Amino acid sequence: MKPYRKSPTTTPCPAARVALVAVLALATAPVASASSHREAPTITEQPKVDATDFYMFRSYETGREGYVTVIANYLPLQDPYGGPNYFSLDPEALYEIHIDNDGDAIEDLTFQFRFINTLLGIALDIGPPGNQRTVPVPLRNVGPFGAGDTASVNVIEQYELSVVRGGRRSGDRSTITNAADGSATFAKPIDYIGEKSIPDYEGYVAPYVYTINIPGCETPGRVFVGQRKDPFVVNLGETFDLINLDPTGPIDGETDSLADKNITSLILEIPIECLVDTNPVIAGWTTASLRQARVLNPSPTSFTDSSVEGGAWTQVSRLANPLVNEVAIGLPDKDRFNTSHPSDDAQFLDYVTHPTLPALIEVLFAVPAPTQFPRDDLVQVFLTGVPDLNQDGSVGEMMRLNTSLPATTMAQQNPLGVIGGDVAGYPNGRRPGDDVVDISLRAMMGVLLPEEVAPVGQVPFTDGAAIDASRFDATFPYLTTPLPGSPAN
Repeated sequence: MKPYRKSPTTTPCPAARVALVAVLALATAPVASASSHREAPTITEQPKVDATDFYMFRSYETGREGYVTVIANYLPLQDPYGGPNYFSLDPEALYEIHIDNDGDAIEDLTFQFRFINTLLGIALDIGPPGNQRTVPVPLRNVGPFGAGDTASVNVIEQYELSVVRGGRRSGDRSTITNAADGSATFAKPIDYIGEKSIPDYEGYVAPYVYTINIPGCETPGRVFVGQRKDPFVVNLGETFDLINLDPTGPIDGETDSLADKNITSLILEIPIECLVDTNPVIAGWTTASLRQARVLNPSPTSFTDSSVEGGAWTQVSRLANPLVNEVAIGLPDKDRFNTSHPSDDAQFLDYVTHPTLPALIEVLFAVPAPTQFPRDDLVQVFLTGVPDLNQDGSVGEMMRLNTSLPATTMAQQNPLGVIGGDVAGYPNGRRPGDDVVDISLRAMMGVLLPEEVAPVGQVPFTDGAAIDASRFDATFPYLTTPLPGSPAN
């Protein structure tokens, strides 16, 4: 398959390369280790389009060695009991996963998701004969349901999936279809209301893993969209409270603040041959966009007419590596970062040439921050890729993966990824079991630098919330069953 070819573009100068990469380096410090949950002022008002985490890794399910799995998580901090509406995605939004496969920080492939939510209008006859009314119910279901039996479900969630080759708005768009029946509309399972409503949730969602035909790809892929247990592990409350913990304590000595939260996941498994061009290194990120204009309906009369949307698509959320917008970008520019493109990241140089976070860590804990400037080690690790690992020639905040390196089996994965000797892990892509907080904290404090410029570089810094591959499934879609809204009685 020959990918769409783009016109030549201008690449930032070498000085920009050095400064830019610190964006991700700073972002990975533990001061705000919540991945990208609620990281910018405007996106806090639009949680349905708030990207929280992005993963990209060689599939490690047995027999799926020729695939890459990409996960984009949205709608943060879902309380399992969050009824009666729960956490459907926005049908007025465009959710996208982008892949750059020729090293210019511009998308070559974009996978687009559009959602369709349909109210079936289940109603009950209420009252005695002669004074009876048919009244719509206020709930999303009126009885238990499971695989193959959803008659009691009141809202049907669906999505359409397409691939664009070339620019996301100007390229060639094709519809992705269900390999089983050729249909172009996929069903999304309802969130885990509780064990009384859905006694066997995994049995219920199993049919929602689809084998898909991707135009331009000879080999089918797979897709799953639905609620999962939030895979990110972090001691959130104490890190936001001026790092109110011992960063040199045990790696499992603190609380995982997201242990009781769910997330909504867009998960694709794509054949490697469909993603790469001539370089085995690919780069990816996710975005969400809304229409530029929204007019509120002062008197909505149906399930779907609360507003009217129009105008061009406008990007409102962006995510690749964790923590970038949360802890690197200053408050005045957080919304701008969410609307920006990786090829334009030079505009944020001031935030990386004179970073504040290392100084804050130094003040809070009386530990010396690295003194080498510019941080060439972080340039390679976080923004350009590492030579002989995943460097692709581009400059921009994207997640890079060398698809020629084999996956590490689940049992053999090291949660510290590359710095733990496992080159199939972060920052060469990211797997669910990679402890990106500890990895990034140690890189930030100089694990890759000589001692004379990073006196505490070899200290095993941690946020105290441990994670590893054993917490996840060994098969697609890898992320585990969401927490139920209530247990069975």
